[in-house]
Amino acid sequence: MSNPLSMFEVTGQVALITGASGAFGMVAARILAGAGCNLVLAAGNQSALDDIARECRDMGASVVAVNTRPSNEGACEALIQEAVSNFGQLDILVVASGMNKVAPINELSPETFTNVMDANVTQSWLLARAAAAQMTAQGTGGKIVLVSSARGLLGHPAGYTAYCASKAAVDGITKSLGCELGPTGITVNAIAPTVFRSPLTAWMFEDNEEATKVRNGFLTRVPKGRLGEPEDLAGPLLFLASKASDFYTGHILYADGGYTAG
Repeated sequence: MSNPLSMFEVTGQVALITGASGAFGMVAARILAGAGCNLVLAAGNQSALDDIARECRDMGASVVAVNTRPSNEGACEALIQEAVSNFGQLDILVVASGMNKVAPINELSPETFTNVMDANVTQSWLLARAAAAQMTAQGTGGKIVLVSSARGLLGHPAGYTAYCASKAAVDGITKSLGCELGPTGITVNAIAPTVFRSPLTAWMFEDNEEATKVRNGFLTRVPKGRLGEPEDLAGPLLFLASKASDFYTGHILYADGGYTAG
């Protein structure tokens, strides 16, 4: 192999990222923009969506921004068509949309549990379904990347029944679709981070008594001895979005510093 780096080349490919205004979605947008992809970015937060779309355009990417959430079958199919209408095809889907609601089980309403499952599980399934149909019709394969969590494998005592259940279900979808779509050339994999730096977790990185106590307690379980940074997700995402992962499907890739290994 004279040029192994070419296996990671995604220049000119078309990527749809949902939840593009969220912590992982923004990271994914920056990574794929920097790698030369054409982007369709979808999110419900118009202002944050405009900001990340502008940032990606400044990096040289062609970007279509769609202010919508993948809340039903029609919305998911419409997002796939945005990619096809604007760029002629869809090569990569990254499902970074979702939600988390934390409460002890006796304080978590059935409606809230259902909403978390819908956002994290049903919408991931609907997007993967719509993308797989388009990629199959194209006949050139494709890359579907779902977002799981270390909490799909491990429980948590602080009221995570909805979130843990939803991410375990995402793992099941990943494995099942990996098997089902294997012959088509479409790979289906998931990235499962633990805590990494984002607006939601910024407090854990602060230099104060509470943050230090929580951080140090958590780090006793992390062999790498630190919390995650956005760049820790760049390599795994580029691997799963490129030809480098053509023989990998149905996998959950834990970006967790060894947290789930211990």
